[in-house]
Amino acid sequence: MTKLVLVVAAALFNERGDVLLAQRPEGKSMAGLWEFPGGKIEAGETPEIALARELNEELGIDCKLEDFQSITFVSHSYEDFHLLMPLFGLNHWRGELKSVEGQVLEWVNIDRLHDYPAPAADIPIFNELIERKRHAETPEKVRDHLHSR
Repeated sequence: MTKLVLVVAAALFNERGDVLLAQRPEGKSMAGLWEFPGGKIEAGETPEIALARELNEELGIDCKLEDFQSITFVSHSYEDFHLLMPLFGLNHWRGELKSVEGQVLEWVNIDRLHDYPAPAADIPIFNELIERKRHAETPEKVRDHLHSR
C-alpha cells in the first residue's frame, strides 16, 4: 500500500504578476529543487489553515483564509509515496516576506518557471500557470486571472 502524503502550497503573486518560488535547502529530500511555499497538512487542519500556518512558519507572513483562491491541484506518485497537493493563489498578506527557514526565495516571471528545476509534482502546476498567463494581457490581469476560473 502506497503512503498518501497531503500537502498544500501557495502561488504568491506580486504586483507584476510574478510568482514566488523557494529552493529546497540542503539536507531535505529533493534539495536544490524549486517549489511553491507550503507544507504538510496536519491532522485536524483544513488545507487553508495548514497553508496559513506554513506561510507564517516559512515566510513570516500572516494571511486571511478568505484571501486564498483555489487554482488547481496535483496528484502525483513518487517512488515511496503518493502526493496530493492543492495549490492556492494569494495576492495579499500582512508582514514582510523573509526566509525564516533559510531557503532561497525568488520572484519568477511565469514564462520562466521551467528555467527552475522542480519536483515532478510541480511541473503540471507550472504548465497550468503558463497556460493561464497566455489568456491574460496585463500584469494585473495576469495576477487576477491566474487564480480565477
